[in-house]
Amino acid sequence: MKVSNVIIPAIVALALAACTSTGNENGNADTMANSDTVSKPTEVEAASMCFLRTEGKDNKDTTSTELVIKDNKVTGQMYWHPFEKDSRKGALNGTLKGDTVNAVWSFMQEGMQDTLALQFLIAGDNLMQKPLKLNTQTGRQQTDNAAGFTLLHHPSVSLKK
Repeated sequence: MKVSNVIIPAIVALALAACTSTGNENGNADTMANSDTVSKPTEVEAASMCFLRTEGKDNKDTTSTELVIKDNKVTGQMYWHPFEKDSRKGALNGTLKGDTVNAVWSFMQEGMQDTLALQFLIAGDNLMQKPLKLNTQTGRQQTDNAAGFTLLHHPSVSLKK
C-alpha cells in the first residue's frame, strides 16, 4: 500500500473530526434533566461551517477550513497541506460583511510564524476564495484583490445555521 493512500484519508478524517467536535470544553456531555421543558439560549449562537478543498496532481493537496461566525465576527482554523511539502496551519480572525469574509490567517510554516490576509465569499453551501499571488517586491504571497473568487471549497460536513 502506498503511503499516500493512507495520508490523504487521514488528513480528511482529521479535518472532519475538527469540524464535528462538540466544542464542549469542560468535558461534560450534554444531557437533559428529567423535565418536559427546554430553556432557550439567551444569546445568539455561533454558526460553525467546515470546508475542504482538494487540488494538484490527483487532488493530493488539501485545504481544510472551519469558520465560526457570530454576528459579524469570524474566527476559525485553516490547514493547508500540499502533498509531500511543508504545510501551513493556523487561526483565522476577521469580519463578515454581507457574504464576504475578510480575515487574517496567522499560521506556522517551517517553524516560522506568519500572517496572510485572505478574502472569502460564502456562496450557498460552498466557500469561494480569492487566489493568492506573489508580490515580487516583498517576496511574499498576498491575496489577488483584482481576481474573482475562483477557488472553490466544498462543505465537508452538514452546515449548521
